[in-house]
Order: sequence, then C-alpha cells, then structure tokens
Amino acid sequence: MESEIGNSKKRKFKRREEETEHGKRIPKEKCGRGKAFLIAVFSAVLLEIGAIHALPCFPMCCVYAKEEAPDLSLYSRSALLLDASNNRVLYEENGYQVMAMASTTKIMTCILAIESGRLEETVEVSANAQKMPKVHLGMRAGETYQLKDLLYSLMLESHNDTAVAIAEHLGGSVEGFADMMNAKAAELGCKDTCFITPNGLDARKDGKTHSTTARDLAVIAAYAIQNPEFLKIIGTRSYAFSELSGKRSFQISNKNAFLDMMEGAIGVKTGFTCEAGYCFVGALQRDGKTFVSVVLGAGWPPNKTWKWHDTKILMNFGLENYSIKNIYKKTTYKKMEVLNGVEEQIEIGAEQRDISLLLSDYDQVEMKQTFPKTLEAPVAEGTVIGYETYYVNGEKLTEIPILTKESTEAYTWKYCLDKVLHLFFANTSQKLW
Repeated sequence: MESEIGNSKKRKFKRREEETEHGKRIPKEKCGRGKAFLIAVFSAVLLEIGAIHALPCFPMCCVYAKEEAPDLSLYSRSALLLDASNNRVLYEENGYQVMAMASTTKIMTCILAIESGRLEETVEVSANAQKMPKVHLGMRAGETYQLKDLLYSLMLESHNDTAVAIAEHLGGSVEGFADMMNAKAAELGCKDTCFITPNGLDARKDGKTHSTTARDLAVIAAYAIQNPEFLKIIGTRSYAFSELSGKRSFQISNKNAFLDMMEGAIGVKTGFTCEAGYCFVGALQRDGKTFVSVVLGAGWPPNKTWKWHDTKILMNFGLENYSIKNIYKKTTYKKMEVLNGVEEQIEIGAEQRDISLLLSDYDQVEMKQTFPKTLEAPVAEGTVIGYETYYVNGEKLTEIPILTKESTEAYTWKYCLDKVLHLFFANTSQKLW
C-alpha cells in the first residue's frame, strides 16, 4: 500500500506568548564568588519570571491511499463482515440497524451455559419448556437431562424447548436468564442489543423488542468462537444422548450447511422467524485470517438459500481483499527545547511497535502526532509527553506514547546557589592546601 502525506485540516490553537529578554547565562565552570553568585541568582529569577508554558504542536499525519469500496449487491436487509481478531468492521450494509435475529440468539445462550461451569449438572424440564413451538426436541415436563447434552440440541438442531430448559436452570427463570444475556452483551460493548428470550422467538416486553444489530451479533460470535468448548459443539456433525432415566434416546445432526460450503468454515448459527426472516452468523478461518459474517433479513420463504449466497460473498470479499499489514511508521524526532532547564534540549521518541491488522486498498490509515512545542524543567526521563495515534477509516485503533529519553534539572536560583557554593568551597579548599 503506497503512503502519502495527507492534507489534514489545520487545528487552531489559542496561543499565549510572552517574550522576555534574558541575559546570557554565566558559564557554570567560571562562576566566581561574590559577583558571580549575584549574577547567577539574578539570572535564575529572570528565567522563572519569563518561563513560557508548553504549547501543543500541530498534529502530523500520514495517510495511505484509499479506493472506493464496492457494493456487494446482497439480498440481506442487514449484513456485516468482522475481523474477529479485533472486532473491526470490514464491510457493512445497514450493519448498525436494529433488527430481529431469530435463533442466532442461541449463540449467547450457549456461551453463557459453557461459562457457567455447570455442564455436568442435571436439568429438569418444566411445563413452560415443554410447550415451546417447533423447532423442538420434544422434551416432556419432569424429564431430566445433562446440561452438556442440551447444548448440542441447542446449537446443532436449534431446539426451542432446549433453550428454555437451559435458561430456567441457569437463570432461575427465562426473565432471569435474559438479564444475564443482556449483562453479557453490555460487557462485550453491544449497546444496541435487547434479549428477551433464550431461543430467539419474536418477543416484546415493556416496550422493547427482542433484537440486535449485525455489528453486535458479530461481536458476540467473535467472542464465543474463542472458547474451545463452543467451537467443539458447533463443529460436531452428529451427537447422541439420552434422557437420564434412560427411557428415551436422541440422535441429532448439524443443520449448518455452511460447514461444507467453504474451506475453513467453522460455523456458527442459523435462524428464522416470521419477523426476522432468514438469518445466519458464519465464521471462517483461513490463511491466518478469521472472519465473522452476519446476515439478517436474508429473504423469506421460499428464498432459503439467500443467506448462504450473501455469506459466501462476504467471506470471499474478506479473503480476496484483506491481508495482514503492519501500519507502524517509524518517526525520527528532533530534540525538544526545555525551558528553564540545565539542559536546553533533550531527546524524545516513541517505542517501535508491531501494529499488524487486516487491511485492504479500501482502507484509509492515518497517524497523528500530538505533543508539546516545548517542555519546562524539571523533566524526568521516560515522561509521557504526547502520543502517536493511529486511525483506520477515521476510527481510533491504538496509540503509542511519545516519551522523553533524557532528563534535566530545573535551572533555578537554588540550582545556581548550590553550584556557586560548591565552586566557592572547592576553590577555598584548593587555596587552603
């Protein structure tokens, strides 16, 4: 990617300038006794009176070339592609629009169950769980199951009764579990998500709708696929288990066709309701890249395949256009002026870092340097005086501190007095000997 200096807008700073004429400093090694002492003290006082405060510099920018991102012409009402390594949005169409998400909800139900650490516990089925509509496992009130087994029922065949049984067991009630779901969403930075049900059935409560955005859902999925147990479940092709009394056994199979559509596919979850339409959250890992895609409202019957069409387009867009690049740009800084310092200038700089991420020719990268025009003594080595801030498409990615690499004392009357007294007693000692 070729880089060029961007024409950033100049920021206006209010400046307070004070000009004071100073006499030349008396060379420290030539300070005499009486007269030199007075001159040194007088000079130090003038320096303190005329000290100029540090002023911010104009930011310096480096901008990489940018091309216009294409329109992928997707069927979905909302679609998004996420870099799962850092939650950066790579492509989106209405990706921040609040929408129903159907059974993709079960991603959150599953990860909460795994993180509970209670997978070996026994779950008793309630009458409320039994009455859930299709798609369901067909559990009966009073039956008992191992929680771990129910997670395969939840994710492989998307059973609604299973989701409610899990929620009631872990949260005490569907409402209690929904509170846990919303708390986890908030923890992950999902500000436009509202969970009401653990299975994704369309629901409204207290003026709110069971809903999310493609962006929030992608972040939840990117978090979930970091968990080995979650990955194991969604990648399982078939699973057999029994009700704990042994009276009934079940054989379930994975209904996620995406697993066989692309090399490196790793799930995640399908969904459909009358309000949400066909939905799908997919994940793919290849060539050191991990993508999460989300499509919401990807058609209604009979257009069941549109979600696969859009998912493959999003994934191929990521694979073909994004590669890992290090955007760090080393900067050589001039020495910085120190006001009222024993040393008039000191070295400054920023530590070299690896800032590698997925980038395409459609991305704009900008680095801004913000630091003072001058420093005022005393200054300690390693003091943070500013930052190199990196932006991708206008969004802050990271920042690197700009540090002082040297230190200096303040050139004050006390410093001059100590210096003069040192020289005085040194000269006196020499005469005595």
